[in-house]
Amino acid sequence: MRALLVVNPKATATTPGVRDVLAHALASETKLDVVQTEARGHATSLARQAATDGLDVVVALGGDGTVNEVVNGLLADGPRGGLPALAVVPGGNANVFARALGLPSSPVEATSQLLEALRTDRRRTVGLGQADDRWFTFCAGLGLDAQVVRRVERRRAGGTKASPALFVRQGLREFFLSSGRRCAPLTLQVPGADDQHIALALVCNSDPWTYLGPRPVRPCPTASFDTGLDLFALRSLGTASTLRHLRQILSSRPRPRGRAVVSLHDCDAFTVACEQPMALQVDGDDLGDRTKVVFRAFPAALDVVV
Repeated sequence: MRALLVVNPKATATTPGVRDVLAHALASETKLDVVQTEARGHATSLARQAATDGLDVVVALGGDGTVNEVVNGLLADGPRGGLPALAVVPGGNANVFARALGLPSSPVEATSQLLEALRTDRRRTVGLGQADDRWFTFCAGLGLDAQVVRRVERRRAGGTKASPALFVRQGLREFFLSSGRRCAPLTLQVPGADDQHIALALVCNSDPWTYLGPRPVRPCPTASFDTGLDLFALRSLGTASTLRHLRQILSSRPRPRGRAVVSLHDCDAFTVACEQPMALQVDGDDLGDRTKVVFRAFPAALDVVV
Protein backbone atom coordinates (compact mmCIF):
# COMPACT_ATOMS: atom_id res chain seq x y z
CA MET A 1 0.00 0.00 0.00
CA ARG A 2 1.32 3.43 -0.99
CA ALA A 3 0.41 6.43 1.12
CA LEU A 4 1.11 10.14 1.33
CA LEU A 5 1.11 12.02 4.65
CA VAL A 6 0.32 15.72 4.12
CA VAL A 7 1.35 17.72 7.18
CA ASN A 8 0.26 21.24 8.04
CA PRO A 9 3.16 22.71 10.06
CA LYS A 10 0.70 24.54 12.33
CA ALA A 11 -0.59 21.14 13.45
CA THR A 12 2.87 19.98 14.45
CA ALA A 13 3.43 23.26 16.30
CA THR A 14 0.35 22.71 18.48
CA THR A 15 0.90 18.96 18.89
CA PRO A 16 4.68 18.41 19.04
CA GLY A 17 5.90 14.96 18.10
CA VAL A 18 2.65 13.83 16.47
CA ARG A 19 4.10 14.02 12.97
CA ASP A 20 7.04 11.73 13.83
CA VAL A 21 4.87 9.26 15.72
CA LEU A 22 2.31 9.15 12.90
CA ALA A 23 4.93 8.89 10.17
CA HIS A 24 6.76 6.08 11.98
CA ALA A 25 3.53 4.17 12.55
CA LEU A 26 2.31 4.61 8.98
CA ALA A 27 5.69 3.64 7.55
CA SER A 28 5.35 0.26 9.28
CA GLU A 29 2.07 -0.35 7.43
CA THR A 30 2.61 1.45 4.09
CA LYS A 31 5.15 2.70 1.63
CA LEU A 32 5.02 6.27 2.87
CA ASP A 33 5.96 9.72 1.61
CA VAL A 34 5.76 12.66 4.03
CA VAL A 35 5.40 16.24 2.79
CA GLN A 36 4.93 19.37 4.87
CA THR A 37 2.81 22.09 3.27
CA GLU A 38 4.54 25.36 2.52
CA ALA A 39 1.74 27.68 1.42
CA ARG A 40 -1.98 27.90 0.88
CA GLY A 41 -3.02 25.52 -1.90
CA HIS A 42 0.03 23.27 -1.51
CA ALA A 43 -2.03 20.41 -0.04
CA THR A 44 -4.33 20.55 -3.07
CA SER A 45 -1.39 20.14 -5.45
CA LEU A 46 0.02 17.26 -3.40
CA ALA A 47 -3.30 15.41 -3.31
CA ARG A 48 -3.91 15.91 -7.01
CA GLN A 49 -0.50 14.42 -7.79
CA ALA A 50 -1.23 11.52 -5.45
CA ALA A 51 -4.41 10.79 -7.42
CA THR A 52 -2.47 10.96 -10.70
CA ASP A 53 0.19 8.61 -9.33
CA GLY A 54 -2.41 6.10 -8.18
CA LEU A 55 -1.60 6.13 -4.46
CA ASP A 56 -3.87 4.19 -2.13
CA VAL A 57 -4.29 6.64 0.76
CA VAL A 58 -3.70 10.33 1.45
CA VAL A 59 -3.52 11.19 5.15
CA ALA A 60 -4.17 14.81 6.16
CA LEU A 61 -2.60 15.93 9.44
CA GLY A 62 -4.14 19.33 10.11
CA GLY A 63 -7.39 21.18 10.51
CA ASP A 64 -10.43 21.56 8.31
CA GLY A 65 -8.59 23.84 5.89
CA THR A 66 -5.95 21.18 5.23
CA VAL A 67 -8.61 18.50 4.80
CA ASN A 68 -10.56 20.72 2.39
CA GLU A 69 -7.46 21.33 0.27
CA VAL A 70 -6.69 17.60 0.14
CA VAL A 71 -10.26 16.79 -0.89
CA ASN A 72 -10.16 19.40 -3.64
CA GLY A 73 -6.94 17.90 -4.92
CA LEU A 74 -8.24 14.33 -4.88
CA LEU A 75 -11.43 15.39 -6.67
CA ALA A 76 -9.84 17.89 -9.06
CA ASP A 77 -11.10 15.82 -12.01
CA GLY A 78 -14.30 14.75 -10.28
CA PRO A 79 -15.33 11.59 -8.40
CA ARG A 80 -14.25 8.36 -10.07
CA GLY A 81 -13.07 4.88 -9.28
CA GLY A 82 -9.51 4.26 -8.24
CA LEU A 83 -8.97 7.49 -6.30
CA PRO A 84 -6.87 7.38 -3.13
CA ALA A 85 -8.89 7.10 0.05
CA LEU A 86 -8.78 10.02 2.48
CA ALA A 87 -7.64 9.64 6.07
CA VAL A 88 -7.70 12.42 8.66
CA VAL A 89 -5.71 13.02 11.83
CA PRO A 90 -7.10 16.14 13.55
CA GLY A 91 -4.51 18.83 14.12
CA GLY A 92 -6.49 22.06 13.88
CA ASN A 93 -8.60 24.14 16.21
CA ALA A 94 -12.09 22.97 15.25
CA ASN A 95 -11.61 19.67 13.35
CA VAL A 96 -15.28 19.68 12.35
CA PHE A 97 -15.00 17.08 9.59
CA ALA A 98 -13.02 14.69 11.79
CA ARG A 99 -15.61 14.97 14.55
CA ALA A 100 -18.47 14.50 12.09
CA LEU A 101 -16.82 11.21 11.12
CA GLY A 102 -16.70 10.22 14.79
CA LEU A 103 -12.92 10.41 15.09
CA PRO A 104 -11.28 11.10 18.47
CA SER A 105 -10.24 14.70 19.07
CA SER A 106 -6.82 13.57 20.27
CA PRO A 107 -4.32 13.19 17.38
CA VAL A 108 -2.69 10.27 19.21
CA GLU A 109 -5.97 8.42 19.65
CA ALA A 110 -6.99 9.23 16.08
CA THR A 111 -3.66 7.84 14.85
CA SER A 112 -4.25 4.59 16.71
CA GLN A 113 -7.74 4.31 15.23
CA LEU A 114 -6.42 5.10 11.75
CA LEU A 115 -3.79 2.38 11.92
CA GLU A 116 -6.37 -0.19 12.96
CA ALA A 117 -8.63 0.94 10.11
CA LEU A 118 -5.78 0.55 7.62
CA ARG A 119 -4.96 -2.94 8.90
CA THR A 120 -8.58 -4.07 8.54
CA ASP A 121 -9.34 -1.96 5.44
CA ARG A 122 -12.16 -0.24 7.31
CA ARG A 123 -13.59 2.68 5.38
CA ARG A 124 -16.81 4.41 4.42
CA THR A 125 -17.97 6.31 1.37
CA VAL A 126 -19.18 9.88 1.94
CA GLY A 127 -21.18 12.27 -0.16
CA LEU A 128 -19.80 15.78 -0.54
CA GLY A 129 -20.97 19.16 -1.76
CA GLN A 130 -19.75 21.71 -4.25
CA ALA A 131 -20.08 25.48 -4.15
CA ASP A 132 -19.54 26.31 -7.81
CA ASP A 133 -16.27 24.45 -8.46
CA ARG A 134 -15.07 24.22 -4.84
CA TRP A 135 -15.68 21.01 -2.89
CA PHE A 136 -16.72 21.15 0.75
CA THR A 137 -16.90 18.39 3.34
CA PHE A 138 -19.37 19.67 5.92
CA CYS A 139 -20.68 23.19 5.26
CA ALA A 140 -20.74 26.28 3.11
CA GLY A 141 -22.28 29.66 3.83
CA LEU A 142 -23.17 32.84 2.00
CA GLY A 143 -23.74 36.10 3.83
CA LEU A 144 -23.60 36.52 7.61
CA ASP A 145 -21.95 33.18 8.36
CA ALA A 146 -19.23 33.80 5.78
CA GLN A 147 -18.69 37.35 7.02
CA VAL A 148 -18.03 35.96 10.50
CA VAL A 149 -15.50 33.50 9.04
CA ARG A 150 -13.82 36.42 7.26
CA ARG A 151 -13.60 38.39 10.50
CA VAL A 152 -12.08 35.40 12.29
CA GLU A 153 -9.52 34.84 9.52
CA ARG A 154 -8.43 38.47 9.73
CA ARG A 155 -7.92 38.20 13.49
CA ARG A 156 -5.99 34.96 13.07
CA ALA A 157 -3.77 36.58 10.44
CA GLY A 158 -2.96 39.19 13.06
CA GLY A 159 -1.86 36.53 15.52
CA THR A 160 -5.07 35.85 17.45
CA LYS A 161 -5.59 32.18 18.25
CA ALA A 162 -8.79 30.61 16.95
CA SER A 163 -11.20 29.73 19.74
CA PRO A 164 -14.95 29.41 20.37
CA ALA A 165 -14.84 32.80 22.10
CA LEU A 166 -13.30 34.40 19.01
CA PHE A 167 -16.12 33.08 16.80
CA VAL A 168 -18.74 34.30 19.28
CA ARG A 169 -17.23 37.78 19.53
CA GLN A 170 -16.90 38.21 15.78
CA GLY A 171 -20.36 36.77 15.23
CA LEU A 172 -21.92 39.32 17.57
CA ARG A 173 -20.01 42.19 16.00
CA GLU A 174 -21.00 41.17 12.48
CA PHE A 175 -24.63 40.67 13.48
CA PHE A 176 -25.06 44.04 15.16
CA LEU A 177 -22.84 46.04 12.80
CA SER A 178 -24.00 44.56 9.48
CA SER A 179 -25.88 47.20 7.52
CA GLY A 180 -27.85 44.67 5.49
CA ARG A 181 -29.01 42.25 8.15
CA ARG A 182 -32.58 43.59 8.30
CA CYS A 183 -33.16 43.15 4.57
CA ALA A 184 -33.16 39.97 2.48
CA PRO A 185 -30.25 40.42 0.07
CA LEU A 186 -30.18 36.79 -1.12
CA THR A 187 -32.46 34.88 -3.47
CA LEU A 188 -32.87 31.13 -3.14
CA GLN A 189 -33.56 29.41 -6.45
CA VAL A 190 -34.66 25.77 -6.30
CA PRO A 191 -35.58 23.92 -9.51
CA GLY A 192 -39.34 23.48 -9.73
CA ALA A 193 -40.13 25.98 -6.95
CA ASP A 194 -40.73 29.73 -6.64
CA ASP A 195 -37.78 31.92 -5.74
CA GLN A 196 -37.51 32.95 -2.09
CA HIS A 197 -35.83 36.01 -0.59
CA ILE A 198 -33.58 35.18 2.35
CA ALA A 199 -31.07 36.98 4.55
CA LEU A 200 -28.76 34.07 5.39
CA ALA A 201 -27.90 30.76 3.70
CA LEU A 202 -26.08 27.89 5.40
CA VAL A 203 -25.59 24.68 3.41
CA CYS A 204 -24.77 21.51 5.32
CA ASN A 205 -23.41 18.17 4.26
CA SER A 206 -23.33 16.54 7.70
CA ASP A 207 -24.63 16.84 11.25
CA PRO A 208 -23.52 17.91 13.74
CA TRP A 209 -20.82 20.48 13.14
CA THR A 210 -19.41 23.23 15.28
CA TYR A 211 -16.83 25.98 15.67
CA LEU A 212 -17.77 26.30 19.33
CA GLY A 213 -15.60 23.65 20.93
CA PRO A 214 -17.42 20.48 22.02
CA ARG A 215 -20.87 22.08 21.81
CA PRO A 216 -22.60 21.06 18.55
CA VAL A 217 -24.28 23.55 16.25
CA ARG A 218 -27.11 21.83 14.38
CA PRO A 219 -28.88 24.08 11.88
CA CYS A 220 -29.59 21.04 9.66
CA PRO A 221 -30.18 18.09 12.04
CA THR A 222 -31.21 15.77 9.19
CA ALA A 223 -28.07 16.39 7.12
CA SER A 224 -25.90 13.35 6.44
CA PHE A 225 -22.92 12.19 4.42
CA ASP A 226 -25.33 9.62 2.98
CA THR A 227 -27.85 12.12 1.53
CA GLY A 228 -27.85 15.25 -0.59
CA LEU A 229 -27.43 18.80 0.66
CA ASP A 230 -29.48 20.44 3.40
CA LEU A 231 -30.10 24.16 3.74
CA PHE A 232 -30.86 26.35 6.74
CA ALA A 233 -31.91 29.87 5.79
CA LEU A 234 -33.60 32.81 7.46
CA ARG A 235 -35.88 35.27 5.70
CA SER A 236 -34.82 38.07 8.06
CA LEU A 237 -32.33 38.68 10.85
CA GLY A 238 -34.33 40.50 13.48
CA THR A 239 -32.67 40.38 16.89
CA ALA A 240 -35.41 38.53 18.80
CA SER A 241 -36.18 35.98 16.08
CA THR A 242 -32.52 35.30 15.33
CA LEU A 243 -31.74 34.67 19.00
CA ARG A 244 -34.71 32.31 19.17
CA HIS A 245 -33.49 30.35 16.16
CA LEU A 246 -29.95 30.30 17.58
CA ARG A 247 -31.29 28.64 20.72
CA GLN A 248 -33.06 26.10 18.54
CA ILE A 249 -29.94 25.02 16.67
CA LEU A 250 -27.92 24.88 19.89
CA SER A 251 -30.52 22.66 21.56
CA SER A 252 -29.78 19.03 22.36
CA ARG A 253 -32.88 18.23 20.28
CA PRO A 254 -32.72 20.82 17.51
CA ARG A 255 -35.80 21.55 15.46
CA PRO A 256 -35.36 24.84 13.61
CA ARG A 257 -38.82 26.20 12.90
CA GLY A 258 -40.73 29.45 12.60
CA ARG A 259 -42.02 31.81 9.95
CA ALA A 260 -38.53 33.13 9.22
CA VAL A 261 -37.00 29.68 8.68
CA VAL A 262 -36.48 28.17 5.24
CA SER A 263 -35.14 24.63 5.20
CA LEU A 264 -34.34 22.07 2.52
CA HIS A 265 -33.35 18.42 2.90
CA ASP A 266 -31.57 15.97 0.60
CA CYS A 267 -31.31 18.34 -2.38
CA ASP A 268 -29.38 17.64 -5.56
CA ALA A 269 -28.82 21.28 -6.46
CA PHE A 270 -29.96 24.84 -5.82
CA THR A 271 -28.67 28.36 -6.38
CA VAL A 272 -28.26 31.36 -4.10
CA ALA A 273 -27.95 34.73 -5.82
CA CYS A 274 -27.04 38.11 -4.28
CA GLU A 275 -28.09 41.65 -5.08
CA GLN A 276 -24.61 42.79 -4.09
CA PRO A 277 -21.37 40.74 -3.80
CA MET A 278 -21.35 38.85 -0.50
CA ALA A 279 -18.84 36.68 1.31
CA LEU A 280 -18.73 32.92 0.62
CA GLN A 281 -17.13 30.38 2.93
CA VAL A 282 -16.61 26.65 2.56
CA ASP A 283 -15.48 24.50 5.50
CA GLY A 284 -14.52 27.68 7.34
CA ASP A 285 -12.37 29.05 4.50
CA ASP A 286 -13.13 32.52 3.09
CA LEU A 287 -13.42 32.33 -0.71
CA GLY A 288 -14.07 36.02 -1.32
CA ASP A 289 -17.22 37.73 -2.58
CA ARG A 290 -19.76 36.22 -4.96
CA THR A 291 -22.99 37.39 -6.58
CA LYS A 292 -24.23 33.88 -7.38
CA VAL A 293 -23.31 30.39 -6.15
CA VAL A 294 -24.58 27.05 -7.43
CA PHE A 295 -24.58 24.34 -4.77
CA ARG A 296 -24.53 20.70 -5.88
CA ALA A 297 -24.57 17.39 -4.05
CA PHE A 298 -22.36 14.47 -5.08
CA PRO A 299 -23.34 11.20 -3.36
CA ALA A 300 -20.63 8.63 -2.72
CA ALA A 301 -17.93 11.06 -3.81
CA LEU A 302 -14.96 9.76 -1.81
CA ASP A 303 -13.79 6.87 0.36
CA VAL A 304 -12.64 7.79 3.86
CA VAL A 305 -10.56 5.55 6.11
CA VAL A 306 -12.26 5.44 9.50
